[in-house]
Amino acid sequence: MSIRIIAFGDLHDYVANIGKIEAIADASLLIITGDLTNRGGADRAGRVIEQVRHYNPRVYAQAGNMDQSEVEDYLIEQGINLHGQGYMVAESVGIFGVGGSNPTPFNTPNEFDENEIASLILQGYGRIEDAPLKILISHAPPRGTRVDRTFSGQHVGSRAVREFIETYQPDICLTGHIHEARGEDLIGRTKIFNPGMLKNGGYVEVRQEGLSLIASLKQIAGG
Repeated sequence: MSIRIIAFGDLHDYVANIGKIEAIADASLLIITGDLTNRGGADRAGRVIEQVRHYNPRVYAQAGNMDQSEVEDYLIEQGINLHGQGYMVAESVGIFGVGGSNPTPFNTPNEFDENEIASLILQGYGRIEDAPLKILISHAPPRGTRVDRTFSGQHVGSRAVREFIETYQPDICLTGHIHEARGEDLIGRTKIFNPGMLKNGGYVEVRQEGLSLIASLKQIAGG
């Protein structure tokens, strides 16, 4: 069975663009890569998820570094949490995730050290490792890429995410966190995509074509 996945993140409570994503209702699955809120808790995250489900009920999500830790509890209760988890979303496609981020200078609510990130990725990966096609959803991008560079040119992504990708080579990594680093890159055969903030109109579309996954950056019309 072929699938079409729409992925976006860094909403920070902004939901106006969700309904502008092309054919969102027809997607097989929606993925929120992190930062549903701007330092918000479960109530605010719930409002975001309700808005997303208004357009398409098939969704998985994870808390980003700007979400309070209780957001993860809410996502677990909803049965849609990606952080440290893995799911088969089609016969041949597995997704797994790690939310939060590596430490930042801003003391954001949901940060992990690199060892914790490495452990959480492996925990999720273990649930889908036999899947022929694999998608890693990491809120923090891999270190030293086009998608983890700040305006100043500094690379601030996660070393653990990069090391995992170098070792295990999932087909695709969907990320975010660094708003100004919208773009794509490659580590080995793993294609990496950061769509930037949804407020700015960016998202990623992933399609299964036979035994391959084809992903591309997209832009909301007029966004």
